[in-house]
Amino acid sequence: MSAISPLTASLYVFAGGGAGALLRYQAGRFLTHLLGPQAVTAFPWATLTVNVIGSCAMGLLAGWLARHGDAGGEQWRLLIGVGLLGGFTTFSAFSLELMLLIERGQPWLAVSYTLISVLAGLTGLYIGLIAMRIAG
Repeated sequence: MSAISPLTASLYVFAGGGAGALLRYQAGRFLTHLLGPQAVTAFPWATLTVNVIGSCAMGLLAGWLARHGDAGGEQWRLLIGVGLLGGFTTFSAFSLELMLLIERGQPWLAVSYTLISVLAGLTGLYIGLIAMRIAG
């Protein structure tokens, strides 16, 4: 099997990412319709739902690729793992990477990765908010 060209790989990611972003948007709309606007503003149900579904789907994909990866595995990884699930939720990639660290017997690295990811993400968000408030 020949390697995928960078352009073809990018097209797989692009197609999957667009579909994933659309699915995320529609999941939010569906949950707002189902639960009502007050419920989804009181607690981030849509984000939680998308993160859990995306993480489960990433687990299914990783398991399938581990078993059948030679059957077009790179195309499926790019289309579904990087593209679709990346557009749907980046939490699925975080969950996979965290689980790989745990399975490799690196629990302290897993804890460090979790804490750094959450704290650095919140810090970055805070810096962005402050910068925009200062900019006026």
